[in-house]
Amino acid sequence: MKHNKIAKEDRHKNLVTLHHSKNPIAEAFRTIRTNIQFSSIDNPLRSIMVTSTGPSEGKSTIISNLAVIMAQSDKKVLLVDADMRKPITHQIFRLPNRIGLTNLLIGDEEQETVIEKNDVPNLSILTSGPIPPNPAELLNSNKMAQLVESLETQYDIVLFDAPPVLAVTDAQILSGFVDGVILVINAGKTNREMALKAKHQLDHVKANVIGTVLNNREIKENNYYHYYYGNK
Repeated sequence: MKHNKIAKEDRHKNLVTLHHSKNPIAEAFRTIRTNIQFSSIDNPLRSIMVTSTGPSEGKSTIISNLAVIMAQSDKKVLLVDADMRKPITHQIFRLPNRIGLTNLLIGDEEQETVIEKNDVPNLSILTSGPIPPNPAELLNSNKMAQLVESLETQYDIVLFDAPPVLAVTDAQILSGFVDGVILVINAGKTNREMALKAKHQLDHVKANVIGTVLNNREIKENNYYHYYYGNK
């Protein structure tokens, strides 16, 4: 139990946009927020999925910080942990995960009981809930499509943390329900072939990939990590 508690605290410290708002990394997230806003002036994006090529590339940290930075701009934001295989959003925000998205999709809970507030104003969290035996089937259901549509009417922006593209089909399925997709690429881990393969799989299902985030690129002069957003 003690070891798990430490792990949760360490993940919470990854919310640089919450704890270190003047850090250059926090400023990079503000740039990402601005780029998203300007990329969809005529048709504002109401739902965005963040995924990665493979595991452990930082997608959950990226989307959690993006959720905080968007909430700080007075937007009503909902962060949904749709990674029902290895969920960690509840650890990042120090929330319980007894019930969540899984329960909504199987119909044994209502939104009012599973969507939680936290210490970030304007930000609500929907954790994954219990890990189901069939995550892809749950995501590829009419209930999921209806849920996304419903949430888009209740929040200014809904952010979905999805499993890696190359690991399972979940991200490809979920991409069909959201307005835009951001692909996280780890500078020290993802090779060009992996990134292109992930992009090809998203293009194959006609996902609207609005940009990429380059994670873990170290800038030597100030020893910070650099996040890049673009549409290439």
